[in-house]
Amino acid sequence: MDLTLKSIIEGIIFVFGEEGVSLKQLSDALSIEEEHIRELLNEMIVDYRDENHGFELICVNDLYKFISKADIHDYVQRIISLTKSRQLSQSALETLAIIAYKQPITRTEIEEIRGVGCDMMLKKLQAQDLVREVGRSETAGRPILYEVTEEFLDLFKLMSLNELPNLPTYQEESSENQLFE
Repeated sequence: MDLTLKSIIEGIIFVFGEEGVSLKQLSDALSIEEEHIRELLNEMIVDYRDENHGFELICVNDLYKFISKADIHDYVQRIISLTKSRQLSQSALETLAIIAYKQPITRTEIEEIRGVGCDMMLKKLQAQDLVREVGRSETAGRPILYEVTEEFLDLFKLMSLNELPNLPTYQEESSENQLFE
């Protein structure tokens, strides 16, 4: 299967999601001059303006990303309202628990704890108004910080996060202690 350069760029931009990807990153990853990548991106921007697409390609702060078209927002909201009444998946519950106990927390920190990527899960939880962005970390790259919302508290019938159960504390026993037992 031969991928076209546009389809490779499209896939990369999709994977980077709301964070977006820069012209330089694309140029470096594909080993192609920035000007050629820019031409392809401009063509793709025009292509995605076509009414046959539910999303478009935009450039904000020198980052290219896909966003849904304004015309479909009502339909997205309908789905969100339908899914709010459904049960949360195990991965959604794990992600919510990590955020609730560790907030504010970055996506990378969540992924380090869970051991799996959580970009799409964060988007779903934000769409359900259970998680929100609350700023940026002062660490390198200034990643987005997340916290749970009032909707989260309502869903779990909590007055505040202080009502969350305490996490058990674990102490690692040294190998010396184990030898003498």
